[in-house]
Amino acid sequence: MTDHRPWRGVLVATALPLNDDLSVNYDQYAEHCAWLVENGCDGVVPNGSLGEYQVLTPEERARVVETAVAAIGGQRVMPGVAAYGSAESRRWAEQAGEAGCEAVMLLPPNAYRADERSVLAHYAEVAKAGLPVVAYNNPIDTKVDLVPELLARLHGEGHIRGVKEFSGDVRRAYRIAELAPELDLLIGADDVLLELAVAGAKGWVAGYPNALPQASVELYHAAVDGDLDTARDLYRQLHPLLRWDSRVEFVQAIKLSMDLVGRHGGPCRPPRMPLLPEQEAAVRAATEKAVAAGLS
Repeated sequence: MTDHRPWRGVLVATALPLNDDLSVNYDQYAEHCAWLVENGCDGVVPNGSLGEYQVLTPEERARVVETAVAAIGGQRVMPGVAAYGSAESRRWAEQAGEAGCEAVMLLPPNAYRADERSVLAHYAEVAKAGLPVVAYNNPIDTKVDLVPELLARLHGEGHIRGVKEFSGDVRRAYRIAELAPELDLLIGADDVLLELAVAGAKGWVAGYPNALPQASVELYHAAVDGDLDTARDLYRQLHPLLRWDSRVEFVQAIKLSMDLVGRHGGPCRPPRMPLLPEQEAAVRAATEKAVAAGLS
């Protein structure tokens, strides 16, 4: 098994720029991926929830991956390959490999509340595509919880190499390290970044670097390097924005911040609705405060 781990560092779960007619703006997406790398990010994760993969056509979804690879190289691209069926997820993993990617990120079965046998079978099937798999634990949305004991079993059987941990329970980091010390823990929610970095995270599948990459990267490296004075200061300043990554309206909030800093977030496809006026005002105020403080 190779020790190459392209999921380490700051990988941005990319928002997908949409035009006013809700079509995908692939040119702007390519430019966005390149801009993120130029500003210190290590790579991108297209076709995650932030990328609205659930409402893309198969053709759009494949082209998003190909666009990212063409922009920054496959070694920097770890697509999400979630789907209702294991066979479909495996096909998306195979498509990622054919496009030149070197790893994929996979949710557990999410069409229903899967039991442990189903979870194991799902990851075993997708692992057959031949690419390293990073599990994505999001029990809030999927209703399937990849608890540390299950993650250790998935890793022990060779199905996963890392986990994007989005449960919000930072205590799990220590249990995962005890049960599966070679399983890479990735920060999965922006608003527990400092806590999981201190606990030994090897990477961050990140949301808010879509809008503020340089400050976010500085925060991550200060946290994992143990420069807690720098990290705490940045964390306090950014947390009014970072906490939106764990809210229902995270896609709309991050896209609004992108628009405010001169990027192109654009609208979201239905059924996501625009932010309520009070939500928009809160995101706008927090973004403008961060920019005024010199964070970018």
